Amino acid sequence: MRPLGLYLHIPFCKSKCGYCDFCSLPGVDEATVARYCAALEEEIRAYGREMGAYTVDTIYFGGGTPTYLSPERLSSLLWAVAGSFSVAEGAEITLECNPATADAVALKSLRAAGFNRLSLGAQSLNDGELSLLGRAHTAADFFRVFEAAREADFDNISADLMFGIPDQTAHTFHKSLSGLAALGPEHISAYGLILEEGTPFFERREHLSLPSEEAEREMYMHMVAFLEEAGYRRYEISNFSRAGRESRHNLKYWERRDYLGLGAAAHSCLGNERFANTADVAAYLSGERTAERERVDEKEALLEAVMLGMRLEKGICFESLAKTYGAAAWQYRDRLAKYEAGGFVRKTKDGYAFTSEGMYVSNTILSDVLAFE
Repeated sequence: MRPLGLYLHIPFCKSKCGYCDFCSLPGVDEATVARYCAALEEEIRAYGREMGAYTVDTIYFGGGTPTYLSPERLSSLLWAVAGSFSVAEGAEITLECNPATADAVALKSLRAAGFNRLSLGAQSLNDGELSLLGRAHTAADFFRVFEAAREADFDNISADLMFGIPDQTAHTFHKSLSGLAALGPEHISAYGLILEEGTPFFERREHLSLPSEEAEREMYMHMVAFLEEAGYRRYEISNFSRAGRESRHNLKYWERRDYLGLGAAAHSCLGNERFANTADVAAYLSGERTAERERVDEKEALLEAVMLGMRLEKGICFESLAKTYGAAAWQYRDRLAKYEAGGFVRKTKDGYAFTSEGMYVSNTILSDVLAFE
């Protein structure tokens, strides 16, 4: 049986953040939620009948805000997966959670239903920064939900932080970082703010008081050093974990393994076939699902493998890459080599990996190495 990661998209939120370009609808009515869950369960059952060669070893509920749904609806969706797919014993089952949409009772119910990993969207522990981002929760809400999750027996908690937030300083970022590390989550994800087209932040970009590029770089470098000292190992550009607590589901994306996405706007990759569902929730509810489908050729698959593999702290093993994709893989080793002298890449036992400096500017380096326009 081949391992498979399963992603379920919940496109609803209490409110829409100013920086968010994900497929999410704020404040929808209960009737729409009920119709969406019914359509998602139907899609779960349909794929379950087709995927008999796979065993699901990771399940990830993302959004949007999955905890916008009631514990009963989330449990029903998880049970639909268990009844339709072969789910491995000990599968990692992650639920994204906004602290504004969960309480102790809900978390205990979700843990009892089988969710065993919680991903909490902190983003900041500074109320002023949270307000600027448009978040629906406060720092106090985050601390309350984190404690409730521990009491509900969640022993695998991840928390998200952002840097490069308007009006953020090195001092306020450090306070959020140190406050989060003091709680001892098993995993921390920390991303720089990106102004995506179509978002309110992008429209107001000229009026946002953003940290300078150098200030952002210093935040990132400080974060890497601080979290390492606190016992968190960076295993991907923006992801840090205690030993053995890496996100098994997200590693499937970076290591180019098989994953199946269900729900509006969900993406899938099975071997060299990629496909995506429509991001139009109304169309999804009417039965229109797959909007895009393409076959990835060997050259493109190799490019993806290099691009994604270099996101990881361990970097790329070129011998293994060549076995999978052929001799063309070796050219990228030679292209990466020129960045060693500048301190952006380092030699490993099997190939190359980025240094911290290289990770921070990885997009620029990979655009050159992979000859992207």
